[in-house]
Amino acid sequence: MSIEIKSEKEIAVMRQAGRIVAEVLRILTDHLKPGMKTKELDIIAIRELKRLGAESSFKGYRDYPATVCVSVNDEIVHGIPGDRVMKNGDIVALDFGAIYKGFQGDAAVTVPVGEASPEAMRLIEATRGSLESGIAAARAGAKLGDVCAAIQNYAESRGYSVVREYTGHGIGRKMHEDPQIPNSTEPPYGLKPGTGPLLKKGMTLALEPMLNVGDWHTRVADDRWTVLTADGSLSAHFEHTIAINNAEPEVLTREVYV
Repeated sequence: MSIEIKSEKEIAVMRQAGRIVAEVLRILTDHLKPGMKTKELDIIAIRELKRLGAESSFKGYRDYPATVCVSVNDEIVHGIPGDRVMKNGDIVALDFGAIYKGFQGDAAVTVPVGEASPEAMRLIEATRGSLESGIAAARAGAKLGDVCAAIQNYAESRGYSVVREYTGHGIGRKMHEDPQIPNSTEPPYGLKPGTGPLLKKGMTLALEPMLNVGDWHTRVADDRWTVLTADGSLSAHFEHTIAINNAEPEVLTREVYV
């Protein structure tokens, strides 16, 4: 496994890509409301990418047909925007990537539509917390398995299961670079703490835990893209692109939560 180390100049460009991703996600969450079709979010994302002078990471990637992934309730990830109407109380994961001057940014956020249930809000906060726990563990000198353990331990301490088949990833000139970053320590998908690649300054990673209220197993819809919980339980997804520094990691897409 060869993990690319980015120069300060390259990370500066990725920082710009991350800001674009953050801004578009903020605009999408601001527009989200009951009665809206998921495809309306894709139209907004296309418009904003053009305005900001960037390209979509997602559209056309392995023939994915849209610019943003919109996953509702029991949909975990890769939901294709369409005619589905979002209702008050739904929770929606928005996953978005942008290419700017040849470098990528990637982030995801889960938000309520209108007023969601206390159970749904607890899931959202736990998923956000598991991402922040993984980020805190992603320091130069640590092993990648330490990040996986931090994500899983936080999630399970809150009573949620962690999706295992879908992982975070390295990121840079390509959206998916080495290494894969599991959200679990469990085989065959996970990495035990103290194992895996050594984290070094200049590595750029996309961490993205997906937590379920029920079991961690998944299924894929007939569209061959949308991933759902196997038991129909609620799911949430958060993601940030980060750069490893000598001290704490820099989150390149932090403005998602502003």
